Amino acid sequence: MRSDHLIAALATMLVPAVAAAQNSGPGMLDPEKMPRPETRAVRATSRIDLDGRLDEPAWQAAIPITEFIQAQPNTGAPATERTDVRVVYDDARLYVSAVCYDSDPRHLITKTIERDYPGVISEDMDAFGVGFDTFLDRRSSFLFLVNPRGGLKDGQTFNDGTTRDYGWDGIVDVKTTVHDSGWTVEMAIPWNTLRFDPAREPQSWGVNFSRRIRRKNEVSYWAPLARRDRIFLMSAAGTLRDLPRIPKGRNLWVKPFTLGRHVRLDPSVVGSTPVSIDTGYGADAGADVKWGITPRTTLDLTFRTDFSDADVDQEQVNLTRFPLFFPELREFFLENSGTFTFGDVAAPGAPRSGASLRDFTLFHSRTIGLKSGRPVPLVGGARLTGRAEGMEFGVLDVQSEAFEGAPAENFSVARLRRNFLRNSDLGILVTNRQSTGDTGSAYNRAVGADLNMRVAQYLFVTSYFALTRESGGAGGEAARLALGWRDRLWDGAAMVRYAGDDFDPGMGFARRTGIRHWYGTLGAHPRPPVAGVLEINPFVEADYVTNLSGRRETWEGTLGFGVTFRDGGMLGLRYADRRELLERPFQVRTGIAVPVGDYHFREASASYQASEGRMLSGNVGVSGGGYYYGNRFTVNGGLSWQPNYHITLDASAQHNAVSLPDTSFTADLYTARIKYAYSTTLYFGAFVQYNADADQVVTNLRINFIHAPLSDFFLVLTERRDGRRGGRGVLERFITAKVTKLFAF
Repeated sequence: MRSDHLIAALATMLVPAVAAAQNSGPGMLDPEKMPRPETRAVRATSRIDLDGRLDEPAWQAAIPITEFIQAQPNTGAPATERTDVRVVYDDARLYVSAVCYDSDPRHLITKTIERDYPGVISEDMDAFGVGFDTFLDRRSSFLFLVNPRGGLKDGQTFNDGTTRDYGWDGIVDVKTTVHDSGWTVEMAIPWNTLRFDPAREPQSWGVNFSRRIRRKNEVSYWAPLARRDRIFLMSAAGTLRDLPRIPKGRNLWVKPFTLGRHVRLDPSVVGSTPVSIDTGYGADAGADVKWGITPRTTLDLTFRTDFSDADVDQEQVNLTRFPLFFPELREFFLENSGTFTFGDVAAPGAPRSGASLRDFTLFHSRTIGLKSGRPVPLVGGARLTGRAEGMEFGVLDVQSEAFEGAPAENFSVARLRRNFLRNSDLGILVTNRQSTGDTGSAYNRAVGADLNMRVAQYLFVTSYFALTRESGGAGGEAARLALGWRDRLWDGAAMVRYAGDDFDPGMGFARRTGIRHWYGTLGAHPRPPVAGVLEINPFVEADYVTNLSGRRETWEGTLGFGVTFRDGGMLGLRYADRRELLERPFQVRTGIAVPVGDYHFREASASYQASEGRMLSGNVGVSGGGYYYGNRFTVNGGLSWQPNYHITLDASAQHNAVSLPDTSFTADLYTARIKYAYSTTLYFGAFVQYNADADQVVTNLRINFIHAPLSDFFLVLTERRDGRRGGRGVLERFITAKVTKLFAF
């Protein structure tokens, strides 16, 4: 289809949808104009036994919270099912209960009972959630999300949800029951799990409660929110009053660990380079310490840090000339990671911005303790984070050992951010990576300043300036300015960013340097009166990238059309016109290079994600068109089957076929995963990946038993095999048994 025909077709669909979106249905309220609700906590009049049954007198004496308003699918309408929430307390704990009435409890959707299930637990199953803004700063929160069978996900958010830390774990006891009227959750949170100012009397906190009914794709809140917003938008939360003055505790957690390990490495992997990892059998021990110095300042210490229980990286196929971005998966670095976020950020609810942290981040913690995906031994580290008088600060310092001929290194980062207005901030970040061995004092340093604003509710402003310097004298700069607008119907954004040729953040990630990048987009997201359709999103966007001499390197113009269905399914269509200038060849595969040239080609893609609330769900995507001076065709898909909340089975496949005038090749990737949650404290997982391009099989087997609050036993096998040896060639194998125990004082 010609691009002008596609534009006309999108306009034909958009005009009636826009008209429909401007009409409000009967009984609909405007969540953004409604007053913020208030409620009171009351002291428990009797002892509470946590069993998921609200039969104690203390619950009957509590104030019921029942008025929930939909955010989706019918924004501003009353929730279709009743929810009764109560909050009580005693000297030791804060208690929250919810009776989630349901007219058809046989169809409650619970995908898993695993703690901290990947993804936000409330997105793909029934769930109840609560967010506490314990300092009443209308910016930060502690989150607790529970499903009908007791699966729990917790975390912290900052800057009105711009940064979210699901690596944080708190001591919390949860019990649920499913009954003929729906389901009930009973939650007890020790006071020392939360952070607040004990000197304030009486205590008043920001709070919001959420309820998801997955089969209806319905989300409702006590403090009403727009469809684009989430529970962590504390600037729109309600208020919980009459909490007691709680005596300050020591807030000291000590978590030692011990482990036994067997390591096998094939010489072909490490070659003749000395290896710092001992092969054969070994043992180790270490500890983590967390100390709440003040209600808003926390010191974390780690000694002989071990990450053997972290998830393995997801294999990726790279057909571009740029490096791949791999996310952080290690718990120590995930916790409080939002404090150190700097780069191409996007605020929740903001429009497309043309770049993300996968394009540039000044600090990326994977530069610490990993080399080519393999663990580098760490001596230990410290992290100090906190907030005071509208300021947010963080300092991190980690020392590594020498590894495979590379010297020991020290990694340090400091962050300072000033909050202002309702949800805006201005900050600086400094990093220093420096060798500490006998080979000298080589270093890489970076400093940056950033500004993030949300003005008049719908206008977003993000910007930064950063520079790097190295011990050899090289250095460069990077900068960005982005403006975005998103209201109930329209969204648009414009961005310009720059990265110098010698810009090299040694503790960060920069996908592309030596460029000037312009970006613009315009779209709409109306709700047409079409059965089964929740929202459509036609849009256009354009990227224009030049080198520093002003010569065009990349042009990409895109027409897109998205549909969100009422059951949660999503359809996406895209058509792109691309130009790529290569001033030097790049190797797309061993022995195959794309030569220098100015290429013009077009691509199209279609994807569909079925509702994840079903027992059997999946996704499929197909894309193809030109590929520099040849053609490319990609098809990918995945299936997820969850016959009950104990078992999860996932499988996915990606097939890439590239045809060039002088050759052709395929690059395929296959994954399979099984998870079995025997209970909320005992899990088993197996993850197998086959990269056909590298002809390697990666296997990760894991048993996790939570034997006490935040205390684990792990048994983990990670193995990489070379398929060219008939699957018998073990390149590397790690078998680890690890025990941790938390002591809270």
